[in-house]
Amino acid sequence: MNFFRGVMGGQAAGPQPSGAETIQKLCDRVASSTLLEDRRDAVRALKSLSKKYRMEVGTQAMEHLINILQTDRSDSEILGYALDTLYNLICNDEEEEQDEAMQKQSDDLGAQFTEQFIQDPEHITLILSLLEEFDFHVRWPGVKLLTALLKNQGVQVQGIILVSPMGVSRLMDLLADSREVIRNDGLLLLQQLTKSNAAIQKIVAFESAFERLLDIITEEGSSDGGIVVEDCLLLLLNLLKNNSSNQNFFKEGSYIQRMKPWFEVGDDNSGWSAQKVTNLHLMLQLVRVMVSPVNSPGASASCQKSMYQCGLLQQLCTILMATGVPADILTETINTVSEVIRGSQVNQDYFASVNAPSNPPRPAIVVLLMSMVNERQPFVLRCAVLYCFQCFLYKNQKGQGEIVATLLPSTIDANSISAGQLLCGGLFSADSLSNWCASVALAHALQDNLTQKEQLLRVQLATSLGKPPVSLLQQCTNILSQGDKIARRVSNACV
Repeated sequence: MNFFRGVMGGQAAGPQPSGAETIQKLCDRVASSTLLEDRRDAVRALKSLSKKYRMEVGTQAMEHLINILQTDRSDSEILGYALDTLYNLICNDEEEEQDEAMQKQSDDLGAQFTEQFIQDPEHITLILSLLEEFDFHVRWPGVKLLTALLKNQGVQVQGIILVSPMGVSRLMDLLADSREVIRNDGLLLLQQLTKSNAAIQKIVAFESAFERLLDIITEEGSSDGGIVVEDCLLLLLNLLKNNSSNQNFFKEGSYIQRMKPWFEVGDDNSGWSAQKVTNLHLMLQLVRVMVSPVNSPGASASCQKSMYQCGLLQQLCTILMATGVPADILTETINTVSEVIRGSQVNQDYFASVNAPSNPPRPAIVVLLMSMVNERQPFVLRCAVLYCFQCFLYKNQKGQGEIVATLLPSTIDANSISAGQLLCGGLFSADSLSNWCASVALAHALQDNLTQKEQLLRVQLATSLGKPPVSLLQQCTNILSQGDKIARRVSNACV
């Protein structure tokens, strides 16, 4: 209570004012005091009360705080206090000790005060203009406030910023701020700003966002960097995912080539930090965004060509065959390589030539298929290998012929393991998932290829010692008639 007496200039002993009464008196001082020092002290006091008495400060003081931002532009200290107070009112930061009901009440207040603040679009324009102030005590709380507003009412605030003159450009300037805390919070702001808004995404991209973000990633240590690298990658994903214009701009700007160093791994890949795993996972997602099957065929093919020419595909295949790579990164790398080679004859031919660093060397395809038909491997990894095999054979009649050839008697090498042997082994394994994977893989070796279908009819299998061989088709028929698992029956029907 000594604090309240200090705020109010001293009071006689007696009943102490309630929080609401104190806030009302502070608001009166903000509105009526002619001395800047008095207004500054009152706003400072409102800031100190704004978390404990969030409802009271929000309902009574918001109009006065906005007025301070409009009229006291020459004093950075009072501007900072006003912005901090507004941030406390609008932000819905989750607190561990709050139960679900309390958190919902907090979220409702944040939404209510955000709605109140943005009723006049000029208030957003006001915040944007304050971000031009270089003073740390104005710029930083301004960034945090605008981020909180975007979190609570993203679509409405995006619309206001979009039509505000130079609105997006002002926000892009935050990435060039020499003070890391402002630059880093600027990244979080831009993440919120670019969510699901193609028009803003395009403006941000053409404001040199790719160049700046890739520079920051390099400066911060690429995959070995910290949370700032993660934030840059999340922003890049926002800008590129489902945005064909930005994807084309990224490719034409030769930014694909700048992704290659991200995937340089050493011989010792043990002990990766959780942050490095997160960073690499996002980097792989960025590659996949550029060659996604949902993109137009021409755009994907152009990116695939660039990725081969700059050595990015080769770098990914190095990770594929490296030892000690965490399982989730290996799985995502397999999925990424799959889409980089899908439908691209040059890339598919290169992938077919990749050998694992074993003694003797084995084709990467064989090593991957060994994992696919191994029931001890994780389910997601086995599915990733199947997807990779499917993409390798997509529109690749040459590859289909090479796979089917490993099943034919004239080409079988008794001293080595072939793709055909692994697929046949998986087809007749006791593990139903191996049956399914092998069957689907063989189906892709035959898809839209009449020649290979005829060749596969020549395949003979030795089912057990001392018994005559039977055709692959006959054996599949036998399993279909005897099998007791639906998955196994469906998978063999694919063949």
